[in-house]
Amino acid sequence: MAPRGLGCWRWAARPRALLLPGAAFPFGFRQLFCTLELAPHICVVGSGPAGFYTAQHLLKHPQAQVDIYEKQLVPFGLVRFGVAPDHPEVKNVINTFTQTAYSPRCAFRGNVTVGRDVSMSELQEAYHAVVLSYGAEDHRTLGIPGEELPGVISARDFVGWYNGLPENRKLAPNLNCDTALILGQGNVALDVARILLTPTELLEGLLILQKTDITAEALNVLEQSQVQRVWIVGRRGPLQAAFTIKELREMINLPGSQPLLDPADFSGLEELIKVAPRPRKRLLELLVRTALKPPEAKGIDRRAETPRAWGLRFLRSPQKVLASPDGGRVAGIRLAVMKLEGSGENAQAVPTGAVEDVPCGLVLSSVGYKSRPIDPTVPFDPKLGIIPNSEGRVLGAPGLYCSGWVKRGPTGVIATTMNDSFLTGQALLQDLEEGVLPLGPKLGYAMIEPLLKNRGVQPVSFEDWEKLDEEEVAQGQVAGKPREKLVDPQQMLRIIRH
Repeated sequence: MAPRGLGCWRWAARPRALLLPGAAFPFGFRQLFCTLELAPHICVVGSGPAGFYTAQHLLKHPQAQVDIYEKQLVPFGLVRFGVAPDHPEVKNVINTFTQTAYSPRCAFRGNVTVGRDVSMSELQEAYHAVVLSYGAEDHRTLGIPGEELPGVISARDFVGWYNGLPENRKLAPNLNCDTALILGQGNVALDVARILLTPTELLEGLLILQKTDITAEALNVLEQSQVQRVWIVGRRGPLQAAFTIKELREMINLPGSQPLLDPADFSGLEELIKVAPRPRKRLLELLVRTALKPPEAKGIDRRAETPRAWGLRFLRSPQKVLASPDGGRVAGIRLAVMKLEGSGENAQAVPTGAVEDVPCGLVLSSVGYKSRPIDPTVPFDPKLGIIPNSEGRVLGAPGLYCSGWVKRGPTGVIATTMNDSFLTGQALLQDLEEGVLPLGPKLGYAMIEPLLKNRGVQPVSFEDWEKLDEEEVAQGQVAGKPREKLVDPQQMLRIIRH
């Protein structure tokens, strides 16, 4: 039997190179080999939710062999590197992905960057179909003066830093300031605000039952943080805020912090709230209740003792980052005051001509994730930041598919990605069934493996990941945490080789 994760076809393929022309096959071996060689070999690029859910659906085909390529040494994408450490329940989906990786017809190929270590044309030659599920690896820039100043960082990089993304391990954000300002009002913005304001003893698990896997480096920096106030700024109004009620409720109930909501922002919304869709209605009702409800006497006393605060600023758009007198770092931000034209979700924010300057020592840009083109041969829409497709089929590129954020844009939650990925998988399997994809002989990873070896690339298997996982859990137990994430790729490779 083949080792777990390698797949039985690979067991059959390996002896082939050792057989001389005319050598005799064992009884039935030739028929078995031919059957396996002609099985559909499918490559999935990206091992986040989109990649694993797509692979899960593709494995419904009784013979499909699926290889999942990932540039990181570890799997699971944004589930590992994007989900807030104090939301461990969201990460339970990793158990499902692990079961997919355990399939004898599925293999994880980590530490392989498509477009650098192996080209798209090579993958397309080796596989019957290629699915691009690499997500949105970049962030949208602000495009304003002063954006390059120290103290202006992307929320994506900040999230990657406290979640142990190797490329962000040296971010070293300077939290030696009183006020931080976050541009954007989505769930990522609220995650970042919550991490900035949560007392570190909560993150360490001393006051809550569920301990977190936030990195030791991040905990150390947050323990020294001087941030007392966080403003969360949006271009439009409360009706258009992109965060969900769960994240808002967590902010409102955050120990040691008080919300600063201007009642004027919510005046006149009562009738609009009545006709809003139910999820939006509940969100707005909570906002209005929090902004307008008079604090109880005990609440007043508690708030007087609460040093930290957060607030929502609506109808504000960044115009310029203001520098400190020596020009060495950010000292504030100039916001254009906006007004809404239109109504509901389609309302557009336009400048009024007025501006206001807000002092702050840290600016975090959370205005959206962005996908990158992976290869010049792959169609890409730079304006929308997606691969043009129809139901996951890449336009003008037979045999090429996409799923997840690179397919539809960086929106939705994990469940949205699951449904989207299943649809792509369904489209691919339909094309296989209808003969759209020619099933000539393809070697899959057996063709890619020697290319990687010749280029000095050391692929990481799922079994290798389990070594790293075991080490992280062991280190976490010493620290009283569920795991201590490894962030140094060289250290990770040493552990794998050991």
